[in-house]
Amino acid sequence: MKKIDITELVLRDGHQCHIATRLRTEDMLPVCPMLDKLGFWSIEAWGGATFDACVRYLKEDPWERLSKLRKALPNSKIQMLLRGQNLLGYRHYSDDVVEMFVKKAANNGVDIFRIFDALNDIRNLETSIKSVKKFKKHAEGTISYTTSPVHNIEYFVALGKKLEEFGCDSIAVKDMAGLLTPQDTKELVTSLVKNTNLPIHMHCHATSGLASINLITAVEAGASIIDTCNSSYSEGASHPSTESIVVALEGMGYKTGVDLSKIDEITDYLKDNRKKYWQFESKFTALDPKVLINQVPGGMISNLSNQLKDQGALDKMAEVLKEIPQVRKDLGYPPLVTPTSQIVGTQAALNVITGERYKTITTEVKNYFLGQYGMAPGKLNNDIKKKAIGDQKEITTRPADKLKPEIANLKAKSESFAKSDEDILTYAMFPDVGTTFLQERNAGSLEPEALLNEDDEKHKGDHYAPTEFNITLHGETYHINLTGSGSPSDAERPFYVSVDGISEEVLIETLDEVLVSKPSSSSNADEVIKKVGVNGSRRKPTHDGCVATAMPGKIVEIKTTVGEKVKAGDSVIVIEAMKMENEIQAAISGTVIAVNISKGDEVSPNETLLEIQP
Repeated sequence: MKKIDITELVLRDGHQCHIATRLRTEDMLPVCPMLDKLGFWSIEAWGGATFDACVRYLKEDPWERLSKLRKALPNSKIQMLLRGQNLLGYRHYSDDVVEMFVKKAANNGVDIFRIFDALNDIRNLETSIKSVKKFKKHAEGTISYTTSPVHNIEYFVALGKKLEEFGCDSIAVKDMAGLLTPQDTKELVTSLVKNTNLPIHMHCHATSGLASINLITAVEAGASIIDTCNSSYSEGASHPSTESIVVALEGMGYKTGVDLSKIDEITDYLKDNRKKYWQFESKFTALDPKVLINQVPGGMISNLSNQLKDQGALDKMAEVLKEIPQVRKDLGYPPLVTPTSQIVGTQAALNVITGERYKTITTEVKNYFLGQYGMAPGKLNNDIKKKAIGDQKEITTRPADKLKPEIANLKAKSESFAKSDEDILTYAMFPDVGTTFLQERNAGSLEPEALLNEDDEKHKGDHYAPTEFNITLHGETYHINLTGSGSPSDAERPFYVSVDGISEEVLIETLDEVLVSKPSSSSNADEVIKKVGVNGSRRKPTHDGCVATAMPGKIVEIKTTVGEKVKAGDSVIVIEAMKMENEIQAAISGTVIAVNISKGDEVSPNETLLEIQP
């Protein structure tokens, strides 16, 4: 009887897919002793988006979470997801940072490192794999599966051979969008088994509805490890249910070693516990066979929906989904997985929202064309590349070879609030958010986002402005969703609303105003009421020298000052919108005569942020 090993994903990928990675450590620990006894090959419990969510939303120390899970799972191998040279951030880090991160993760409890690169650029995996082997842990080299004119069985087999040469202990096939079909699964696994000597580990998201069939097919073709998720957080954008797959495999004569008689208590607890996270449930994480056509992972669609909602453009989702494949083609067919999924998705949204393809090009897309993320799998669109980076030369070597050692500098910058090497790494992953987190932790003032409860006594006395409601006018009922507001100008303020799903800008004349704030229990994506003072208004653009933004966002950098001369096309402001940085260029040449913003300001369309005089 052949043994098939199973990795349980409920403590990481399961809740990442369904409740935006919000499951708290305090709600994980009660089920750990039960999970520890079930006989899983490994339990994925760290990495991916969990690090970011801990620091940004839950106000938990991610390293402390890992240590607690290690103690609560003494008999289990803990697995993490690592983005190669990106680690858990959104840029490449120097080799000394990568090695230090792997060392600390291993010391705090990680046994198996699943290592992938968004572009399948093997050069971006080398340092991570070497570091994992140096600290005597299991290195699982990963193939990011996708489909395109340049991705075929031969391409993936060649990648698998390279991973074996690098010293990996196993090979994972990461089907993050649920694009695999049973026939492709059979051919891919058969070829990998034939051409490598490593165990093949299958990871298939259930978005398209084919994942369960694919897992069974993979096992029959020679895969020896598969990923499943407890039914409390399974299916849809997540993964096939552990219980169902175990029953199916054992009915076929395979041995899993997973004791189903002990799983019901875990499932019941997590299903009931999930109810308290209702505010983070996404309507875009259900079964969606359309992914086989648009190739957009469920998690990416969920992220896009929140971002488009913030922009008052949720009604443009269908247009954005049509634009994504074209942007992906322009960028040489990168697999849609973090961070390339965000890069492609945000650029596609900008193309639709601005009404002109590549009118605004994100900093990340420019860096992509410069080769700072690695080598694109296919041919780049040279016209778009020229528009993005002009005559700048792209990197042809391993991107990290251009990076100087960073540890000493990171230590110096964080010495006032970092108390350990782990703290330094937290700062390295997310400098702004990490700094705030560590300072608040040291001051004892950390407060996690509250979990909304309509019956919660502490909110009964609060008064705040509604952001979503129905209004009835002349017998007709309309659904209104407030997605943002601008600064008042000439006694009028623009409000960005969705009326029955259609985005509108409404100008309201302010006769009297009381500033109110929404309870802090809202997530960042849902906080759309801004405290805006009447006296702090910015006037509307009146000529070409008035620099404005096409969408609401946050000022990240001001690249000029009053009195400075600029040329048309110069980047003068950097704004963060939809989690990506966007450069705003000067439309004319001249002298800067006014700067109406400061770093960190929230800004809206149709505001003069900076003024240039010819």
